[in-house]
Amino acid sequence: MKRKASAEWQGGLRDGRGTISTDSGVLSNTAYSFGTRFEQGTGTNPEELIAAAHAGCFSMALSAQLEGAGLRAERIRTTAAVTLEKSGEGFAITAVHLDVTARVPGAAREAFDEIAERAKSGCPVSKVLNAKITMDARLE
Repeated sequence: MKRKASAEWQGGLRDGRGTISTDSGVLSNTAYSFGTRFEQGTGTNPEELIAAAHAGCFSMALSAQLEGAGLRAERIRTTAAVTLEKSGEGFAITAVHLDVTARVPGAAREAFDEIAERAKSGCPVSKVLNAKITMDARLE
């Protein structure tokens, strides 16, 4: 399976503008720029997209791990916060923090914590990131 997205950039770093599109069409010429990445402009940025991908991937991985343990989540809410920091001559994504709240009838806290840790390390997006990944996970 392969998934594709594309980006087009025009201009310099600070005054340039770009668009991001996905083959699915969910993103279609979605704007991004220096302002949307390093300031508070309207549009998206690579770190926000990585955060969305990680939150979605982790939620699905947790659901799968719970089902493997005979449990079924009614709801899993995950927020991923990506940290971008200056590193040497450039920037690096140094950390991701997952904040998870799940409603899982019949789940014991200790078992849930173990399952959530397995999902965190087993999620394909977690595996591709070269960053420290931390997590707070709570049962509702």
